[in-house]
Amino acid sequence: MPATRLLRVRGAARLRPDLLLWGPLGAAIAAIALLQGAGADRWLADQLYALEGGRWALQHAWFTEDLVHRWGKRLDILAWLAMACTRVALSRDAGKRAWCRPLDYLLVATLAGPLMVSWLKSWTHVDCPWDLVRYGGSHPYVELLQPRAAGYGPGQCFPAGHASAGYGWLALFFGLGALDRRWGWIGLGIALGVGLVFGISQQLRGAHFLSHDVASAAVCWLMAWVCARLMLPRQPAVKA
Repeated sequence: MPATRLLRVRGAARLRPDLLLWGPLGAAIAAIALLQGAGADRWLADQLYALEGGRWALQHAWFTEDLVHRWGKRLDILAWLAMACTRVALSRDAGKRAWCRPLDYLLVATLAGPLMVSWLKSWTHVDCPWDLVRYGGSHPYVELLQPRAAGYGPGQCFPAGHASAGYGWLALFFGLGALDRRWGWIGLGIALGVGLVFGISQQLRGAHFLSHDVASAAVCWLMAWVCARLMLPRQPAVKA
């Protein structure tokens, strides 16, 4: 059975792998086109900027910068390290070996998404809102894939890096789903919640437009799907 058709509990219908990939990616591409092409990105940022008094008042606030940005990143690293320690501990227990391959998958997939986002940021050359003249910066607004004026240096804001620390855990949908489909959906909800908190916090700071976060989620989902195809067992899920 294909690796992505492994989310099954008590004979429940299996999810088609093509829908798991192209459904979310198609929705993300449409959303990015609307947000950037129709100006929804700037409209939303305009509202946040106005609410903060015509400046990014929350750029260095305790909640957004210290708690969500700095400590959120540290907690993300701690969660990954705890998962790695769990994997080592379970490898010594023959009765828990059903967990080993899903954990191996999660250790790889939760890194693959954020690393891909980081690599893409170095190529897209998109500015953060706080860099733009519209929001008190010095750079003109340039959409994705449009030529960039000389002398402004490379942009480093698309896709959103910090949000990818949360959206990287979208891999829980496949990793936990390999054991129990319901766990997969719970993991998906947790990852979306963390990604939204990270992403919205950065938008409030002026660090990203909404389309940057949508792109980050899409990249992390793509990498989670690819890793699932390569690493998860081609057999029905085990009831843990």
